[in-house]
Amino acid sequence: MTDNNDTFPEKQKAWLAIRRGVPSKALRLDDNVAVSSKLQEGEVLVKVQAAALNHMPHVISHDFAGTVVSSRDSKIKEGEEVFGAILAPTQHKTGQGALAQYVRVPAKFVAQRPQNITPTQAAGIPLVALTAYQVLFEIAKLEPEQSLFVNGGSTAVGLAAIQVAKALGCKVTATASGKNEELVKSLGTDVFIDYTKTPANEVLQRDPPSPKFHAILDAVGNIDLHLWTHSEAYLAPDGIFVSVGPRPSGAGDLPLLVRYAWEAFLRPTWLGGVKRKWRMVQVKENQEHLEYIAKLISEGKFKFVVDSVYEFDDVPKAFEHLMTRRARGKVVIKVDPNVA
Repeated sequence: MTDNNDTFPEKQKAWLAIRRGVPSKALRLDDNVAVSSKLQEGEVLVKVQAAALNHMPHVISHDFAGTVVSSRDSKIKEGEEVFGAILAPTQHKTGQGALAQYVRVPAKFVAQRPQNITPTQAAGIPLVALTAYQVLFEIAKLEPEQSLFVNGGSTAVGLAAIQVAKALGCKVTATASGKNEELVKSLGTDVFIDYTKTPANEVLQRDPPSPKFHAILDAVGNIDLHLWTHSEAYLAPDGIFVSVGPRPSGAGDLPLLVRYAWEAFLRPTWLGGVKRKWRMVQVKENQEHLEYIAKLISEGKFKFVVDSVYEFDDVPKAFEHLMTRRARGKVVIKVDPNVA
């Protein structure tokens, strides 16, 4: 266990969310942020090499890759290359985001980075990989040879879920736009549906799978509920529908959100509610889950798509690109300009 202040400075640069609004006005780069170096037992201090963007919460960015510069943990040592995530509950408690030169986290939040991927590739993996793992194994209890439907196969979560399911030996059906068909199929999708031509629920109602899906993952956060309300036609009676949660685009979506809550949470089956289980995923930091993903990466069974890489000073520009919702894969920030 080490706690050596000679390996890191007292101050650092970090991006802070100072108000709501567009990134150019909401974000500020502060070069006088204290490095939180007084580690508790079981914590590590990581020098961040790269971080990946997420749609703007109050504290910005969850995912990171870097080098451990100080450790008070028996498993993660100083000098190890790691990747990990600081999820929302921890961020709200500590005020830390990943868009900083240093992060102090419990060692259980990180795992060793596989050496066959670079820091910029690794930075985009933790949150979506944890989401995919926890949806498929902990919520859906997916088993080999069962079938999974992914709504939003070209989203970051969708791409991760496809690969985790295929590594398990499952059949995968996924939706995406036609321009992303090749990408989605290249990662293992067995059946592809172009949602821009026909809504997925209509395709599945017309030609339901046999046997029906064991699990459906809505990786889009779609507030159009047709996929759920018609799911008895293509989701097995003991199957489960899992959503990353509704993602409204503005105040005009409020009526849809009210209906979403009614259909997904409140409407009983005796009033016409869907006779299937529905869950919304709440991701948690978990070292064992990250280690499982790291093993798949090392074995060449999990690849990740980086949409674009921006310099640390260009974070507002990177967020503007992310908010166009045209990114295919993760938008990554090089915190250390010298890493690949």
